[in-house]
Amino acid sequence: MTITCSLMACSNAVQQKPNVVIIYADDLGLGDVSCYSEGTLATPGLDKLAAEGLRFTNGYATSATCTPSRYSLLTGEYPWRNRKAAVLAGNAPLLIDPASETVPKLMCQAGYRTGVVGKWHLGLGDGQVDWNTTIHAGANQVGFEYSYIMAATNDRTPTVYVENGDVVNLNADDPIHVNYQKNFEGEPTGRENPELLKMLPSQGHDMSISNGISRIGYMKGGKSALWVDENMADTFLVKAKQFVKQHKEEPFFLFYALHQPHVPRVPHQRFAGKSGMGPRGDAILEADWCVSEFMNYLDELGLSDNTLVIFSSDNGPVLDDGYHDQSDELIGDHTPWGNMRGGKYSLYDAGTHVPFIARWKGTIAPDVSDALVSQVDIYASIAELIGEDNTRYDSQNLLAALTGKSTSGRSSHITEGLQGRLAYREGNWVLIPPYEGGKKISWGVDMETGFSAKPQLFNLKDDPSQANDLAAQLPERVNLMMEAFLKNKERK
Repeated sequence: MTITCSLMACSNAVQQKPNVVIIYADDLGLGDVSCYSEGTLATPGLDKLAAEGLRFTNGYATSATCTPSRYSLLTGEYPWRNRKAAVLAGNAPLLIDPASETVPKLMCQAGYRTGVVGKWHLGLGDGQVDWNTTIHAGANQVGFEYSYIMAATNDRTPTVYVENGDVVNLNADDPIHVNYQKNFEGEPTGRENPELLKMLPSQGHDMSISNGISRIGYMKGGKSALWVDENMADTFLVKAKQFVKQHKEEPFFLFYALHQPHVPRVPHQRFAGKSGMGPRGDAILEADWCVSEFMNYLDELGLSDNTLVIFSSDNGPVLDDGYHDQSDELIGDHTPWGNMRGGKYSLYDAGTHVPFIARWKGTIAPDVSDALVSQVDIYASIAELIGEDNTRYDSQNLLAALTGKSTSGRSSHITEGLQGRLAYREGNWVLIPPYEGGKKISWGVDMETGFSAKPQLFNLKDDPSQANDLAAQLPERVNLMMEAFLKNKERK
């Protein structure tokens, strides 16, 4: 099953339009990328990407969790405007309305070939998926004519790849059955059969076992279709390269969504033990290699001078996120969150302040930019790049900033933490409104939520670690920022 993009792609004029590739990491902190000079892990592939392009010091995801950020990137809309845009269960229906505008739809309208490879986590089907038949609501229905994705997430069942709506390598004589409420009779679980595991869960993640790892959710069958975690990076890289090679003579848009360093962290044996920081560090080295291999391939095909590549992460870092993988014990002096406070799930800055790099050889001059840019702006910026209209209020045209032609970015930005709670950045100031709730995440992750019964105010220029709450000293600024926050939040 595919969708057909505009026949305009055949015209010579359209062939001159630049290709666009978004490479999207999963749970990668700003401090995990060595060109930001905040951690101790070396990432030479990403450093080379930054050296050849524009490295942003104020690049943001819209949310401190996965699904909302992906929703925002592809739709150009803040995720909190859609109450369903929260971290999705493995059996969740397609989140993006097939009738709505998306980045890949914009590209199709301009004659581009569009593809997504890697992690999706935006739902499939209508909530009652039969994995043994073609799934008719997914990436292909929101603008991607080609899709090769994992069914849900790498820590959820079913542990299979889905290509254009069909489970890859599925044998009809061994159908897949999935249930998120109860186990299937006779099927082992991580909770009851830890002796079958090569990685023990720390909290949750103790249901059906696949490839020696227990996941969230239950499944049985589909043995020929089950992925091998250690091979996942290579599998996605091959598919990403194949898409580029197939469409190298016409304009293309590729969303290459890496699964690293999300749990379970099971890198290929080539990278196991290489970082000295356990599986999380090894998975980052693997991701760095994937980026390097992909960028080298663009160079080999002679596409780099006509391809805009944007690299970023869906949210900030997390250590123990469901498995005993020694991420806490072996972290050493490395600081995935850099000099910031918080991380994944948190309203503090490290929850959404992420690596953000743009490369376009011959067009973007190598440099560093302090412009405030957000992934929600990719929609409007690409629309400007390819001559399409921007229909999203939340998305701002920052093409000049993304290509280094301007040092001006956003004046303000709204970010999201857990439970749809929001923070507001204006210039160097960040306001976290008062929220009820625990200051620590309840399911075992050692991370601050950023919630407080009183408003919190920080100056990121003077205090990037958000150690000094100035709300009590500057009540007038708190009030002004609260008014601006509410005004921005209510406008559409």
